[in-house]
Amino acid sequence: MSRTVKNPAELESCFQPLTGSYRQADCQFLLTPLQAKFFSIQEKERLIQSGEKHYSEMISFESPPSEAYLALFRNMTERYKSRLAAEVMRLAHSIANTRPAPITLVSLARAGTPIGALLQRALSGHLQVDSRHYSISIIRDRGIDEQALAFLLREDQRPADGMVFVDAWTAKGVITEELKRSIARWNARHPEQLKDTLYVISDIGGVAGVAATYEDYVIPSGILNAPVSGLVSRSILNHQIQPGQFHGCVLYEHLRQYDVSHWFLDEVEAEMDAKMVAPLPSAPREQRYAQTRVYLDRWIKRYGVKNINHIKPGIAEATRVMLRRVPERLLLRDPEAEDIAHLLILAEEKGVIVEHQPNMPFNAVAFIKTIKTT
Repeated sequence: MSRTVKNPAELESCFQPLTGSYRQADCQFLLTPLQAKFFSIQEKERLIQSGEKHYSEMISFESPPSEAYLALFRNMTERYKSRLAAEVMRLAHSIANTRPAPITLVSLARAGTPIGALLQRALSGHLQVDSRHYSISIIRDRGIDEQALAFLLREDQRPADGMVFVDAWTAKGVITEELKRSIARWNARHPEQLKDTLYVISDIGGVAGVAATYEDYVIPSGILNAPVSGLVSRSILNHQIQPGQFHGCVLYEHLRQYDVSHWFLDEVEAEMDAKMVAPLPSAPREQRYAQTRVYLDRWIKRYGVKNINHIKPGIAEATRVMLRRVPERLLLRDPEAEDIAHLLILAEEKGVIVEHQPNMPFNAVAFIKTIKTT
């Protein structure tokens, strides 16, 4: 679904800064706030699998997290904030050393947003690099929001060679490939030439351009939805979006009392140190990629999976399935591990089959349930 990019003179009228619950210095979303028609998770799944609607056309209501779940999120943040701070600094040093200032961090909404905000604090506050952070939409099968790219490059006049794409993690590489296709299309039609390198914290599938780690561990922001992402929903692209507008979103104001977006940034930033200079991991990315493909093929055959998009490897992707889709089964490498405690809570709440697979290369894998559509 491509849309004509408006000329620079028309762009300013389309953009109003959207920060959600973030401070503007931490993040600006290039998204259009919409009045949402909410679909139940079950109805949304049926419409997606029947082909009646694309997933990006619909949004579900996000219920408040339980006190137990929020407590688990805080515990995970406490446990991993030092590690995450070091990994953010590792990426920040890599960006500062390889890209000219001013830097424009472009996080992929919504999972990439908290990581982009942390990188912004690392670059501007700790490394004294001129940088700014925006979060924009990219949608599987629909591509990146070119109106947002045009705004950054032409209205905001951010240099193309300083634009850096950021996400929290990668698994099978679907969004990574979507980014590459989108940037190739952009570069073929526009004078501003962009690099398609994706910077991530965790690249468990061996598909990202630059990664701080290849380990599957709990990035705490990955186990919550809007309450750790500025109260902003994932992006929406449907008939409500008019020509010249950015992709859409919903602001979940009913979750404001549960908002931990700013708290999460503060907790991790408190652990940052500009002297944290560690090399990027030297683990062979190709080996991780090959291993992922072997297991995907094995699960497709074993469980009769018809759509590879229904297999979600890694703790973060498995969490997304448990929170936003209709899960069928959950595979765990170690059911006793602290990192997957939240998944066991969610699996019990939803009556999901849990299997122990100790030899797989991920700590968790979730399968989306196939819904009868006829």
